[in-house]
Amino acid sequence: MTFTQITLIGNVGRDPELRFTQQGQAVCSFSLAVNRSWTDRQSNERREETTWWKITVWGNQAETVNQYVSKGKQVLVVGSRVKVDTYTGNDGQVRTSLELTADNVRFLGGSGGPGAGAGYDNYPAQAEDDIPF
Repeated sequence: MTFTQITLIGNVGRDPELRFTQQGQAVCSFSLAVNRSWTDRQSNERREETTWWKITVWGNQAETVNQYVSKGKQVLVVGSRVKVDTYTGNDGQVRTSLELTADNVRFLGGSGGPGAGAGYDNYPAQAEDDIPF
């Protein structure tokens, strides 16, 4: 038996997109920027790396996410189905696309108000242009 669970905390990169299957089931997608910071041991410089994920949410939770989540909001996403695709970008470089089907999405904070989590402004805007979705 194999069990996989991925937990991500990040900022929404674009407003969610809600659509419905032919059977009427709601499905919502949005991009998520997950940031990692560290200090380089050799140069003692602060480094930062952003990994972009495509998040897919189904059912009633998809409609809730569409209603309450917007670009810049901080969310926690837990999922168990990961899809990894490779593609060639416009610059000819091979890239990887990561998609997580969410089992649970929790709203953590806003984009800059009192008590809010880190805002979208902390992530490089050009990075999302490289995402194929």
